[in-house]
Formats: sequence, structure tokens, C-alpha cells
Amino acid sequence: MRNAIYRLGMTALIITLIAPCLYAQKATNPIIYADVPDISIVHVGDSYYMSSTTMHMSPGVPIMKSNDLVNWKTVGYAYDTLANIDATNLTNGKNMYGQGSWASSIRFHNGTYYVSTFSANTNKTHIYSTKNIKKGPWKARSFAPDLGDHSLFFDDDGKVYMISGSGDLRLVELKDDLSGIKLGGTDKIIVEKAGEPSGGTGLGPEGSQLFKINGKYYLFNITWPKGSVRTVTIHRADKITGPYEGRIALQDLGVAQGGLVEAPNGAWYSYLFRDYGSVGRIPYLVPVKWVDGWPVLGTGGKVTDTLDLPAGKGLIPGIVASDEFTRKKRALALPLVWQWNHNPDNSLWSVTARKGYLRLTTGRIDTNFLMAPNSLTQRTMGPVCSGAVSLDISKMKDGDFAGLGLLQKNYGLAGVKITGDSKAIVMINASTGQPVEAQKIPLNQKVVYFKAECNFTNRKDVADFFYSLDGKTWMALGTQLKMAYTFPHFMGYRFALFNYATKNIGGAADFDFFHIAGSISPEK
Repeated sequence: MRNAIYRLGMTALIITLIAPCLYAQKATNPIIYADVPDISIVHVGDSYYMSSTTMHMSPGVPIMKSNDLVNWKTVGYAYDTLANIDATNLTNGKNMYGQGSWASSIRFHNGTYYVSTFSANTNKTHIYSTKNIKKGPWKARSFAPDLGDHSLFFDDDGKVYMISGSGDLRLVELKDDLSGIKLGGTDKIIVEKAGEPSGGTGLGPEGSQLFKINGKYYLFNITWPKGSVRTVTIHRADKITGPYEGRIALQDLGVAQGGLVEAPNGAWYSYLFRDYGSVGRIPYLVPVKWVDGWPVLGTGGKVTDTLDLPAGKGLIPGIVASDEFTRKKRALALPLVWQWNHNPDNSLWSVTARKGYLRLTTGRIDTNFLMAPNSLTQRTMGPVCSGAVSLDISKMKDGDFAGLGLLQKNYGLAGVKITGDSKAIVMINASTGQPVEAQKIPLNQKVVYFKAECNFTNRKDVADFFYSLDGKTWMALGTQLKMAYTFPHFMGYRFALFNYATKNIGGAADFDFFHIAGSISPEK
């Protein structure tokens, strides 16, 4: 008896010891604690590919790859340049903040990958295709009008469709070569008042994503009923043209907008995202069970904290990454984690002009950070993260301002301003929407270090800036930035390396490195 009790006690002890490890080995929501909204996923062979929205960033429509639906790596972009117009180039006072390209749709058909998106700046629908999703090249097509929040769909009958709209959902047939809407083809409203399953008031249904599973069509949309949260609705039909019947699929935490995907273990999930303050719109996976031919989302109607999938290994280096700016032969000039704020002037940046440095050179006069070109950005990430740079100001000119920023409408900047023969460390705080010089410190050396620390825990949404003269001892700089997710920008905060001129052109800022760090621990 004593031995039996001992064995039971040891078993309980072992279970107690390993239980936390087993828990830690499971994936947790959000699967990506960073701004990766409007996701669309396709399963090809042993791999999953996901497209997302980055709007005013260039290159655009990022493509990410995973083998387990949890750990993702950026492998490419659908386009380098959406268009060459004032809004995309930050010229003549124009910009495309919060616009650019929106919700994309990714598909694989007959050995070719397709990614479609739309833009209010070009007033067109854009379709990009390639045989090699990681290496390209991508073929570009575009046509008017811009079919908003559409779902590209290749049906079994050989026809190609798009579903788009808000409120009433419209199905149009495309030409075989995808160059436009097919004259005389199917063009009809397939779901009238598509918001009715969730009450029919508030934000109308949008974000269409269409799937065909076991012979039936499933149309996912997001609605936002008054007095409630962002809600997933699903309409089901036996034919693509309808009739459709609809129901609420999920109404919890505001997790919504996405579709269906089958995991490597055969389980089904819905990929969705959640608005989560200033870090942006962050992806979730929600378990799905099939009941009477309907996908039932969540566990008891709730989003789960853990998933029966491999644990996430963090977002570094697949989604964000440090960069020493040293380049080997045939390496990309910039790793894929980087995106420019709007279209860059490629003649004014280099990683070869000075070996081991990113050089940003000014080419025009600008009055503020948001309208200055060639700011190089990466996502911030939650729950906490930091970004740091080393800046050599030797080649900057009178009137130049360069350093590390947190990009959004209510931005924060830590950098060096040159005024005549004097140099100063400066922190700019635009928490109120208007830039304020919070601190200015004389500088008497050529190399200085800056760091920004972001705290998104439970939507705390604050950031603190620091500077260092030796890269070891850090001192607080300026005032705390209160971050806010604003609709004019419609994007989570991003680290930004910047340099712009207010008096003379041709000055250069040399960045020796960008270092990013963060925590992958879930919030408590």
C-alpha cells in the first residue's frame, strides 16, 4: 500500500511539473501580436501562404509563409510600387495614409498563385500572379472599378468571380484573362441586406471571403451591430449564385473578418483578427467544428486562449528583425521585414555607399516627418518591444533632422537636429496630434544612439524614448508618448528610421544598426 501511495504521489508530482511545459508547448492567441490585418490564407502542399494589408507602405501586400499556421515568415510582396502618383510618392502635399491597397485575397489555381487587392487612390482593382510565390516575378493586371473588400474565386466550372460590397453583396464574373469584368457574364446581388443575421444595424457587412467545401459555398463577412462587437457572419448556399442563408458565426472580443483553413493535423480553424489599440490589428485562430454542414466557430462561442497547434516561436526574425546593414553578395539590399513609408526615391538610400551602414540622403526640402519620403519602417509588436539605432551624423547638413521614430499620426521622434554649426538631441512628442519639442540637449560628438520602448500590455499604449552617448548607458529623453490608433493612418505603430531636410538637400544620415527586441509572453 505504501508503495502504491508513493507511486501515486510521484505521478501527481510529475504531472504537476510537466503540466506547465505541456501548456507552454501549445500555440496561444493572438498568433501574431503585431499589425497583420485583413488576412487571407491559402493551403498549398505542406505550406500555408498568407496575404495582408499594409496600405501606404512600399512594397505592398506582404506574403507570409508557414508550415503550422502559427509561425510565419515574410517571403515576398505582391508589388514593389502600387502606382506613381502624387499620393503614393508624397509629392505636392498629397499622401495615401490609411489608403493605398486594402484587403487582399490570395488564391492558388492550376499551378499559379493569385493575389488581388483594390485601391481608392487608383480607383482600380489590382490582380497579381506568379508561378513562384517566393521569387516571382509577379504579373500585374488592373481594371476599373475598385471592387471593395472582394473575394477572388475560381470555381469548378472554369469561371472566375469576385464577390464585393457592403450591405448588398455583389457577384461579378471576370474575363478569362482577369483583365476586367466580363461583359455579359454573371453580375448580380447574391445576398441582399447581408447584415440581417446580426441585426441589420451598425456597420454593414464587408470583408467578403468565399470558400467551397464539400460542394457547398460559404461566404464569410464582418458586421458590427450597434451596441455589440465586431461579429462574424456566414452565409451558405448550394450554388455560387445563391440562394444564401445566413447566421452569426462568432461574436466575442471583436475577433472577426477572415475565413476557413484546415490545419496540418486535420482540424479546422477560422483565421480572423482583432482591433487591439495602437499595436494594430492582430491575427487570431479560432477552432472550428462542423455541425449539420455549418462551421461552428469557437469553444462555446468563445475565442480560446490556447490552440492545439505547435507553440509560437516569436516574431523575430520572420515578421520583424534586427539589421546590422552588412550585406553579402547576392543578398537582398533590404530584408523583407522592411517597408518604406510610401514610395521611396531609390536614388537617395544605400547600404553600399558606406559598408555596414544604411545611408539616407535628403533630396528635397520638407516641413515635417509625416510628409518626408524615405522613412524605413518595421512593425512594432506586443505585448512589449524596443527598437534601437546607432546614428552617425557626420554628413548631415544645416536644417537636417534624423533619427528613430514611431510612425502614426500621433508620432514620436528621437533624433539629431542640425542648426548652423550646432547639433542637438531632440525629442518630438505628437501625442495630441500636434508635434511638440519635449526636450533638446546639445550634442558634441558624431555618433549617438536612440531607443524607443513600447508597452501595449492590456492596451496601455505608451512609449518612452532614450538616448545614449556610448551605446551602453541609456538616459530618458523627452516625455512619454501616448500612442493612439487613428483612422487617418489606420495602421499600428511602426519603428521608422528617418532623415529629412528643412534647409539644404544632400545631407546624409548613416545608421550602423537597428536592433529590435520583445517579449513573447502572453498577457496576464
